[in-house]
Amino acid sequence: MLKVHLPDGSIKEYSQRVRPLEIAAEIGPRLAQATVAAQVDDQILGADQPLPEDGDVRLRILTAKDPEALDVMRHSCAHVMARAVMRLFPDVQLAFGPTIENGYYYDFDLEHPISEEDFPKIEAEMARIVKEDEAFERVEMDHAEAVQFFGELRQRLKVEHLEDGLKDQRQVSFYRQGEFIDLCRGPHVPRSGLIGAFKLLSVAGAYWKGDATKQQLQRLYGTAFFSKDDLEKHLKQLEEAKRRDHRLLGRQLQLFLIDPAVGSGLVFWLPKGAVVRRELENFLYNELIKRGYQPVYTPVIGNVHLYETSGHYPYYKDVQFPPIEMADGERYLLRPMNCPHHITIYQSQPRSYRDLPLRLAEFGTVHRFEQSGELTGMTRVRGFTQDDAHIFCTEEQVADEFRGCIEMTQHVLKTLGLDEYRVRLGLRDPQETKYVGDPAVWEKAEAALIGVCSTMDLPQLKIERGEAAFYGPKADFVVTDCIGREWQLGTVQLDYNLPSPQRFGLEYIGPDNAPHQPVMIHRAPFGSFERFTGVLIEHFAGAFPLWLAPEQVRVMVVSQKAEDYGREVQRRLAAAGLRVSGDYRAEKIGAKIRDAQLELIPYMFVLGAREAAEGKVAVRDRLAGDLGAMPLEEAVDKLQAEIQNKTIRHVAK
Repeated sequence: MLKVHLPDGSIKEYSQRVRPLEIAAEIGPRLAQATVAAQVDDQILGADQPLPEDGDVRLRILTAKDPEALDVMRHSCAHVMARAVMRLFPDVQLAFGPTIENGYYYDFDLEHPISEEDFPKIEAEMARIVKEDEAFERVEMDHAEAVQFFGELRQRLKVEHLEDGLKDQRQVSFYRQGEFIDLCRGPHVPRSGLIGAFKLLSVAGAYWKGDATKQQLQRLYGTAFFSKDDLEKHLKQLEEAKRRDHRLLGRQLQLFLIDPAVGSGLVFWLPKGAVVRRELENFLYNELIKRGYQPVYTPVIGNVHLYETSGHYPYYKDVQFPPIEMADGERYLLRPMNCPHHITIYQSQPRSYRDLPLRLAEFGTVHRFEQSGELTGMTRVRGFTQDDAHIFCTEEQVADEFRGCIEMTQHVLKTLGLDEYRVRLGLRDPQETKYVGDPAVWEKAEAALIGVCSTMDLPQLKIERGEAAFYGPKADFVVTDCIGREWQLGTVQLDYNLPSPQRFGLEYIGPDNAPHQPVMIHRAPFGSFERFTGVLIEHFAGAFPLWLAPEQVRVMVVSQKAEDYGREVQRRLAAAGLRVSGDYRAEKIGAKIRDAQLELIPYMFVLGAREAAEGKVAVRDRLAGDLGAMPLEEAVDKLQAEIQNKTIRHVAK
């Protein structure tokens, strides 16, 4: 006997196999018509998948109103897109078609190079398939039968995946819709008519299974929403994101450079970008000193044995540069993390409980060999500098130290106008094997983290199993920018494993004169300077607040007669610590103002004969326009106050 517990508290009992869609029909025909999928206990399933024969389950019928339904619908839309491509182009080899954040993609191997010119006819064919409203039918086969089936269909990539990736599976599932059938775990909507508004977005290259040694495929991206209004809203957001793209703005504003001649994913900070980074570093450095951190510098390379002890090697082996083999047999590695180096400093001398907490901070550069297809401007790179720190403390100090790290991250985000964020508590998934250390130690660390965070004012605090670092639980700050996109930035991580006897065996002498194991806290409010700056460029659309702006003031003269006064004003502004330039070209003042506006200069000081005679400056604000004439000292005081307060006056729309 199966007992099905519904959200309203009622219970339905069944003596035979039943599907969520059938239960929805019992509740009412309108619900059955609107059913997209089902949540059974904590798992999202297709509405056509049979429930267990007996026991107790919690069932929630999902419709277009439920957020969980959107991903299911998009998965089905990816199948519809693949079906449309197969109808339009002969001899298509199917790869994979998963959902991703805000959409989906499907990888194809076909001779015809898909371009944006093909999108209208693919979308038209998709619309016909949706209108046909055919059912998505789940089919299960024995492994050998599935290999034979796809062999007969001449889908070699599917056969390879069955024989390689799924070789241990006795039975595999498919989804059929009309003439289209694909190897798939699901779930899917019951029928294609439930698919809402969709749009193809782009096409790119991809490698089969992400392996650069395998054949290149064509990856077609799309998105879908249940309503046209939601789709239009998303497309407008994408247009705004294009306008704010830090890769485009980085070139236009001469902030950074990535040159393939040097290497993909390796960032050059150009002079203007270096100013932004330096200001961020100075801001954070001052905060570190206030909060009792000790800055250190450590090598960017180390003996492989060091990272084997920490577990970073081979844990990060797939995304590390290969070890450097030396003639004497030693092997060195570009460091993927800074923590083993800070541990080495801790171990360099005996420690007492009186020395703790010991807070070591470093703007430390690390390297990871990300796949070329995953590199994205400054936000996904191969070499980056973390605003890293490691706190070594006693178990009794954990709560205060962890709270201090959280508060510092909150202060950093607030100062930069990133006020909208949520906090994700990443805990260990006991079913996964990637985590190191004793489960009992993990439980202690997780309880400590949850205990601290539950006492703080943390917005949208949510626990997510499987999101922990391999050595300990963590709190991640997921920031929402001004156009609604989420970015994972700052992190604070609690670690009982790296100091343990199984790893580095760290010790301090306690008040009982006996050795004890310290606890480590890893924290980085920015995450990395590269990623954080890339996010800031997009958040501010390149128009940084005055304290971060590479050029804060531009002096410009109405005519050459005011040039001497202009240069004197420029000298006085520079002496006051402002980043200033002068525009003394024989151009009309309107053209000079327009150029400064396009270059996103926060303030312009316009000087003519009257200003020169009165010792004043006509102040023009990039945001508010003409502020009128004022004495130079008053104008300087105004700007310095804005810089001192780190004012965020406006996020450019």
